[in-house]
Amino acid sequence: MGGPFRLGLTGGIGSGKSTVAALLAQRGAAIVDADAISRQSTAAGGLAMPLIAAQFGPDFVSPNGALDRDRMRALVHSDAGARQRLEAIVHPLVAQETLQQTARAVEQGHPCIVFDVPLLVESPTWRTRVDHVLVVDCSAEVQISRVMTRNQMTRSEVEKIIASQASREQRLSAADSVLFNVALSLSELADEVRQLSPRFGLSSG
Repeated sequence: MGGPFRLGLTGGIGSGKSTVAALLAQRGAAIVDADAISRQSTAAGGLAMPLIAAQFGPDFVSPNGALDRDRMRALVHSDAGARQRLEAIVHPLVAQETLQQTARAVEQGHPCIVFDVPLLVESPTWRTRVDHVLVVDCSAEVQISRVMTRNQMTRSEVEKIIASQASREQRLSAADSVLFNVALSLSELADEVRQLSPRFGLSSG
């Protein structure tokens, strides 16, 4: 691939992936955050909302015009087809915005574009679109503890989310590099990112 280095960044919920993305941004990387793009599409005024209202009905639109996430989450858990219908609406919009953000990053001359993709391993196409896959890894117990604290969720709720994502083994088998983030302080994590940066066309200074 020509142009900037294209880094695929992934990791399970609570792994510290977003923190690593921010540290890479501090080193000059452009971040294309698929999760943030997806959330924007289902926020009030988001491009997905008219399509969601037409597909699922007005009950799935909150009073402020955003997706009623709790109602949708409950439906997706009980109806496997609902997830596919939702993804058929949201994924093309995410892909379109990803292309636009990538083009802007190329124009701006970033040496590295980081594609922060939670479902990178599950996707049939993402692996072929990046030069390198960096997995931020930690144990399931650490994930559960972090997310329970951060999101005020129960253990059962976090375990369901982890179960719905690729397994730790699947992510590690897809990795070109692994950053093991369990007992690291923020400064130690930043140092790990600094050491990895030259692989991605970024300075280690």
